[in-house]
Amino acid sequence: MEGSFPTFADPNCTVNETSAAHDEQDRALVRQYLDGDRNAAGSLVDRYQRTVFNLGLRMLGNVQDAEDVTQTVFGNAFASISSYDPKYRFFSWIYRMTVNESLNQLKRRKAMITLDDRSDIPARGISTDNAVEAEDLVRMALIDLHPDDRAVVVLRHFRSLSYMEIAEVLGIPVITVKSRLFTARERMRLALNAQRA
Repeated sequence: MEGSFPTFADPNCTVNETSAAHDEQDRALVRQYLDGDRNAAGSLVDRYQRTVFNLGLRMLGNVQDAEDVTQTVFGNAFASISSYDPKYRFFSWIYRMTVNESLNQLKRRKAMITLDDRSDIPARGISTDNAVEAEDLVRMALIDLHPDDRAVVVLRHFRSLSYMEIAEVLGIPVITVKSRLFTARERMRLALNAQRA
């Protein structure tokens, strides 16, 4: 199957939101791909590329790393698609792969991103639009979270998944999702208050 993976250089494609109808369409596309229809792979990429990229970006805080994760996730997904169990949602499977690959990327880095490495964030004292400044503060607080906590925040607040869906994606109990989310929110609140001080 090597060499038959679709190309996806443009991370700005349209993404369809997950619903019961989309879940069934995803399963049908997986079946078509397994039956040899390589166009089905392109359809799955079109449906999830932006979502995977954005999740990687929120987890890693770096466009190049998010692009690398996107490429790796889809490569791994199509290499192991025969292991996908259609009784589960495809989006949960691809989200889990994205979170895991993002965590692997963070481990490979060996260190968390520091403020000095964030050249795209305006320095304090420079006049910027309040919305942009607030977004930058949230992004800094998010990237400073432990990766496990960051994952639940991203999935809950940036992807709007339910507690049950997050538990499914991360393979952890709902109570653990709620606990991590509470801890992460508190750490972000403290970090944002410190940044504003």
